[in-house]
Amino acid sequence: MNFILYLSQFIIPFLVLYIVGYGLLAKVPVYDSFIRGAREGLKTVLRLVPTMIGLMVAAGVLRASGFLDFFAAHLEGLASRLSFPAALVPLTVLRMFSSSAATGLLLDLYKQYGTDSRVGLIASLMMCCTETIFYTMSVYFMTAGIKKTRHTLCGALLATFAGIAASVMLAGRMG
Repeated sequence: MNFILYLSQFIIPFLVLYIVGYGLLAKVPVYDSFIRGAREGLKTVLRLVPTMIGLMVAAGVLRASGFLDFFAAHLEGLASRLSFPAALVPLTVLRMFSSSAATGLLLDLYKQYGTDSRVGLIASLMMCCTETIFYTMSVYFMTAGIKKTRHTLCGALLATFAGIAASVMLAGRMG
């Protein structure tokens, strides 16, 4: 185990050295290429910042306003018929928009229900097998300049609900 830890300290520096060395051997102006790539990366970041800020603000407003709790209370009957804890409805909604906001909510669920509870197990599994749909779509499609998303949202929602169903089933078998 110590060997793997020792080796892992050298992987990134070795990778950088390999890339620079390969570039020099191929007679590529490495520093100029780096600067050009950094400039293009910065332009991409500047294009994405407004979208990211909008999504983060929306997730914060949803959480701070109490709307998610209100929404969960109204879906409690449906959730119980599906063997889905109503306490996870806010996490389900928030996860589609922001991973960091969902992680904060996940920690609150751990404090309230415990990590080994059914709610904690389902929440942990949900975080692993669902995606931040709207964040991912907005960032990737904006970066690539795609205007028509076609069936992406339907497919992503279907995959998310399949991940949620799998989380409930797996937590049922574990718990």
